[in-house]
Amino acid sequence: MDPCPFVRILVGNLALKIPVASKPARSGVHPSSSPCFCKIKLKSFPLQTAIVPLIPSESKVSDNQHVIQSLAASFHLSKADLDKLAAKSIFAGKPCLKISIYTGRRGATCGINSGRLLGKVSVPLDLTGSEIRAAVYQNGWVGVGNMGGDDTNSTQMHLNVRSEPDPRFVFQFDGEPECSPQVFQIQGNIRQPVFTCKFSFRNSSTGDRNLMSRSSTLEPSISSRSWLTSIGSERERPGKERKGWSITVHDLSGSPVAAASMVTPFVASPGSDRVSRSNPGAWLILRPGDNTWKPWGRLEAWRERGSSDGLGYRFELLLDTNGGMSTTGILLSESTLPTKKGGKFAIDMSGRGSNTNGRTTPSNSSSPACSPRSSGDHGYGLWPYCLYRGFVMSSTVEGEGKCSKPAVEVSVQHVNCTEDAAAFVALAAAMDLSMDACQLFSHKLRKELCHQQDNMS
Repeated sequence: MDPCPFVRILVGNLALKIPVASKPARSGVHPSSSPCFCKIKLKSFPLQTAIVPLIPSESKVSDNQHVIQSLAASFHLSKADLDKLAAKSIFAGKPCLKISIYTGRRGATCGINSGRLLGKVSVPLDLTGSEIRAAVYQNGWVGVGNMGGDDTNSTQMHLNVRSEPDPRFVFQFDGEPECSPQVFQIQGNIRQPVFTCKFSFRNSSTGDRNLMSRSSTLEPSISSRSWLTSIGSERERPGKERKGWSITVHDLSGSPVAAASMVTPFVASPGSDRVSRSNPGAWLILRPGDNTWKPWGRLEAWRERGSSDGLGYRFELLLDTNGGMSTTGILLSESTLPTKKGGKFAIDMSGRGSNTNGRTTPSNSSSPACSPRSSGDHGYGLWPYCLYRGFVMSSTVEGEGKCSKPAVEVSVQHVNCTEDAAAFVALAAAMDLSMDACQLFSHKLRKELCHQQDNMS
């Protein structure tokens, strides 16, 4: 089945050049001594913000040598988004990317923006046919407030704005993961079943037998069992805890092709009824290989404190090193989702990821300096583990108490076989179930998530 067309609008290589004479006279907000930032907006998509490096006016080297090759923002457009923008453009002209540049600090105090507006830049986008071709809309210096201006005495901004096709496979759970649903592949109005999910419990008496059982072509090995038991036993303790959940993804022939197992219980912190960041619960995402299961990734989740009351998470890729698994993972995604509204879990190595609130994922600042985040779109990295580039995957996560049927998008370039797609589906299920696992322990879970022994107690 063919993938769905998607387009990414990428904005990067930002820099600002402000002549001395045009510096604002207001004390404390001179661009030479204060940071500059911009707000980037495309129609109804969430607003994104980014720091804009300032080129010293007294610099004697070429301005372009100061421009850092980096990605500041990205917008992901589906075929429906493209059609909607094209329909509006009949009456309102071409859609435009609007960038507002500010001096001072980002954020607001008492509802008043702390930054001072310096100027605006508007870049028209011709998205007709963008699903089959790449295009560059702007690459170089533009006058702020005067699109296309080249007045050397005015404030100027350097930016690169381009689009590139990014076809994706789209999957939709037909029910909540704990209800063992089917998973459909979506292509336009066509829905085709591709996987089935089986939710179950593991316990000390059966170990990982239920998880590891599969057709006669794949039997569990000692090494795979030791991974599940050793990682899961590190912090198991009596008291308030949720443990033993697992979900196995099967193909249409009934063979398991991926799995997610809760290997570290979700335990309430002492004196509280919530899972803390210092002691998160964890899932192991498994893929078949060499007639056994092999760990592929590790997902940790917890409940954030404070007014945000969010679901914190981090996902690490586990490397297969000479037949053995590395104990240290490579961080691919880390952020927070609102527990009330939910949002999107995403792995995006384009240089900048954001959840549905437009917040930058911390993984971009905690990855190695030459990690994949700087190696696919604006600049080239030398990181030896560039397994993933650009957009990798995303999945929807509903807020607490809402019916959740995760929608999963996976970039075509990261799917070479059924097991590849199934691993991302299993990861999406684990992320969705983490919202339930991190519910306050004063709240009762739905019956499908409660072990029979829990219901009897």
